[in-house]
Amino acid sequence: MPDTVENQRAYPQPICQKPGLGFPLARIAAVFSLACGAVLDLRICRYAGKGQSELGMLRTLWDMFKPGDVMLADRLMCAWTEMVMLKQRGVDCVCRLTSHRAADFRRGKSLGHDDHIVIWHKPRKPRSIDTRTYNALPEFLVIRECRVQIKQPGFRVKTVVVATTLLDAEKYTKDDLAQLYRARWNAELDLRSLKETLKMDVLRCKTPELVRKEIWTHILAYNLIRTIAAQAATRHSIEPRTISFKGVVQTLEAFQPVIAMRGEYDAVHRNVLYEHLLDAIASHKVANRPDRFEPRLRKRRPKPYSRLMKPRRITKLYMLKRLTSI
Repeated sequence: MPDTVENQRAYPQPICQKPGLGFPLARIAAVFSLACGAVLDLRICRYAGKGQSELGMLRTLWDMFKPGDVMLADRLMCAWTEMVMLKQRGVDCVCRLTSHRAADFRRGKSLGHDDHIVIWHKPRKPRSIDTRTYNALPEFLVIRECRVQIKQPGFRVKTVVVATTLLDAEKYTKDDLAQLYRARWNAELDLRSLKETLKMDVLRCKTPELVRKEIWTHILAYNLIRTIAAQAATRHSIEPRTISFKGVVQTLEAFQPVIAMRGEYDAVHRNVLYEHLLDAIASHKVANRPDRFEPRLRKRRPKPYSRLMKPRRITKLYMLKRLTSI
């Protein structure tokens, strides 16, 4: 976001950057719907500091989960305390096993090849919760661990261990859990749509209050686009995620002059126009490419300008004095 005094005070830049050379930075945590990609809730905080981690933000978000929900997340959310508290709310978790734990499939109750149930004992009290809450937690958590071998050429990871509180091996097979965790990548695509397609990666407001309003305005526009895509999918009996998000945005922009011209007509004309809009949106389908892989490299070169290594006001003073050593 813009480098103003107000933004720096509310969302300070990382401490690794020198004062005047960085930009205010905010961390956001969002909960997406796996079915349609809509943002169910979101939190905003400083990039670093006590209580500003992703787990800390999860604790402020879990009131939105309902009994019977399943939280699908990456390994950063595979934490004993949070998984226990969600389980007490009737919410199950499917996460990749954190790097702080090692899966030993010679132990526990075997459910099949590379599939077993183990006991995770209560760890030491984390600083994030108080003593009373910690003492009320159970002494152990029953966890199912499944190891999945990835043989697809080009994929970076070859072995994934999925940790879950879904213990019924007949109802939820190992292959089901593997496919479910693979679907977690949709969250990365949703974030890309939000930050890149809707241009939310760099904010423009100069005060923290307006920055938060700008973020929520992006969320409102994003969810409205997802709503229209879901309506088009329902009309044509297809899955919402088979419709291209960027294709929806481009179709809405193409229909905007027609909507503006015919918006004053009666409800019948507006409904007919909206049906044509949904039909056009449903035609923008995403190809089914489950085994696609791309190199994590950039082809576009940056502009050949030197970096701004001093505060802007100092650099402008150098320019006024016509000095080249900046």
